[in-house]
Amino acid sequence: MTTVTSREFNQDAGRAKRAAAIGPVFITDRGRPAHVLLRIEDYERLVGGGASIVDLLSAEADDVVEFEPERLTDLAVRPADLR
Repeated sequence: MTTVTSREFNQDAGRAKRAAAIGPVFITDRGRPAHVLLRIEDYERLVGGGASIVDLLSAEADDVVEFEPERLTDLAVRPADLR
């Protein structure tokens, strides 16, 4: 894990990119973490890198799409007042 200041990043972005090949690079602003630089492969792995909604909607009829919605619990459900 590498940490660079915003100033260091602006002066030598290449160094930060080389460090990101090894692991995440934290970029600080006024001493506090503000940004993280990742390789695109690491980012895609982190967010799932799955199919887009367009891919899913254009799937063939026999394609299986896993979908298990969460059960809604602990909701304050009451009948509609139609008076």
